[in-house]
Amino acid sequence: MQAIKRWESQVRKGMLDYVILLYLQNEEHYGYEMIRTIKSVAGIDISEGTIYPLLNRLKREELIASRWVEMETGLPRKYYLITDKGRQVLEEMRSSWTHFLSALEKLEGEQP
Repeated sequence: MQAIKRWESQVRKGMLDYVILLYLQNEEHYGYEMIRTIKSVAGIDISEGTIYPLLNRLKREELIASRWVEMETGLPRKYYLITDKGRQVLEEMRSSWTHFLSALEKLEGEQP
């Protein structure tokens, strides 16, 4: 159904900052790896045209940082890592998300 697809798309787009910060919370990753893993684990299909502007915005907001890593073969890769400020924001997002889920559960319980 078209309405469900549109709704799911909006939910996923709204969660991308949270998803990226969650993914980077334990170790650094490069862009293409993020695209591939987030798609396989979360079912969120992120294009390069979406993720790189998002990563640049998160970097401007000082939630993530990046560094170039030379590869033995091929081009260097830009790795992204979460900053201390990003960790604080992630915790606030986690708390907000938990509160939101709890509120949804209460609403579901109110239905006859």
